Amino acid sequence: MKEKSLTHGIKFKDKIGYAMGDMGGLLTFSLIGAFQNKFYTDVLHISPAKIVVLILVARLWDAVNDPMWGAFIDSRKPTKQGKFRPYIFWFSIPLAVSAVLMFTVIPNLSEAKYLLFAYITYILYGMMYTAVNIPYGSLASVVTDDEKERSSLSMWRSIGAGVGGLPGTILLPMIVYTTTISADGTKIQTLDGSKLTICVLILGILSVAVFFGHYKLTKERITPSKKQKSNYNVFKTTADLLKNIPFVMLCLVSMLLIAFQFYYQSTYTYLFADYYHKASLYSMVTICTYLPMAILIPIMNKLIGRFGKKELCAFGMAFAALVNFILFFIKTDNPYVFLVFIFFSGLGQTFLVLEIWALVMDVIDYHEIRTHRREEGTGYAFVSFARKVGQTLAGVGLNALLALINYSSDASANAQALPDDVLSKLYDISTLVPAIVLALSAVILAFGYNLNKKKLAVMHKELEEIRQNEE
Repeated sequence: MKEKSLTHGIKFKDKIGYAMGDMGGLLTFSLIGAFQNKFYTDVLHISPAKIVVLILVARLWDAVNDPMWGAFIDSRKPTKQGKFRPYIFWFSIPLAVSAVLMFTVIPNLSEAKYLLFAYITYILYGMMYTAVNIPYGSLASVVTDDEKERSSLSMWRSIGAGVGGLPGTILLPMIVYTTTISADGTKIQTLDGSKLTICVLILGILSVAVFFGHYKLTKERITPSKKQKSNYNVFKTTADLLKNIPFVMLCLVSMLLIAFQFYYQSTYTYLFADYYHKASLYSMVTICTYLPMAILIPIMNKLIGRFGKKELCAFGMAFAALVNFILFFIKTDNPYVFLVFIFFSGLGQTFLVLEIWALVMDVIDYHEIRTHRREEGTGYAFVSFARKVGQTLAGVGLNALLALINYSSDASANAQALPDDVLSKLYDISTLVPAIVLALSAVILAFGYNLNKKKLAVMHKELEEIRQNEE
């Protein structure tokens, strides 16, 4: 068999290259969860209520933009460089530029003008991220059709995401805050917008270099059959995907996962700066969350082989939910005790975080079995939009809750400590909401998503027969 006809057999460079794709994206995307909300409230002084409207407007546009972009990619003929790789590389440059603009402070603007600038830059960044992320997410399904190799790619993607998020979530919290002392002697941690802009500029430049490495190291092995390419119909594809129960359930799980991640990242920024008065400790959240990943990666394939992806993910999310419920009830004043619980929560989350993209590939395969069509772009566009809905839920929910507990966006700028009742409620919303979201994810995985270990084994045999008949 010729090399170009192989549909599996990935090499180590494929894994590194694929990981670099999410690494490049997360170098800037991680900043949204870690700093954007606090940047808007504390640096630009935009009220939480107005941020809610901004996020909702952006998501309404995504409802049009994401499926449209996925359909466009599926309707195009692959080039010599592949079906997805060229889009990832060329759009990485405007993605970096839009990220820098999103965290740029123009001096002496009114709140209305800052809000307008936030609308333009936030929506622009979302569009550029869609332009890169939909082809990137679709890429894995054409790199290999082997289940173990796909699971490996999913893990490497998570590793790339973790590495890409390190500068924004570990280094920047140590750099971009300044400390002042309030009248009562309390340390006030203030976000420095100018320092943040410079840091984002550096990360944006680095992201383009990383995306170039991704482009050079990856290879598309699976090409669409000639039979399906001439009769692509976005409405038929959409209808078929919505009838695909595992696909719909996974979209919900993916939505809740990103909602959880964005919510806790944003909320913990406030929690460690305002409740614990140790903003630099926020960097330990990422370490405690991702350290379990390093522990489990060497044995993940063995665990999957024995228990199955769906089964492990459901158990892990249930365990993480329990840990967060305990954290809510004990209400610890010790940030280090809080971090210990975050480690155990991360231990439970790790299974889904590592395998979510392998699950996405499984539901795209299931779509092919049902329809005899490979339509990765449209399928991933819906997954991408579901994740943006999750991001929206996190942003809207957080700002609504900040308004509800009477959080003052001017307090840190005026070197004032927040009232005790506000701080107490801040702790509550930082722990109870994540616990509920994790529990919902566990329930959907356990009882709604039905591609278990046994069904996947049968499904892959069916898919192999379908592809042999189409050759």
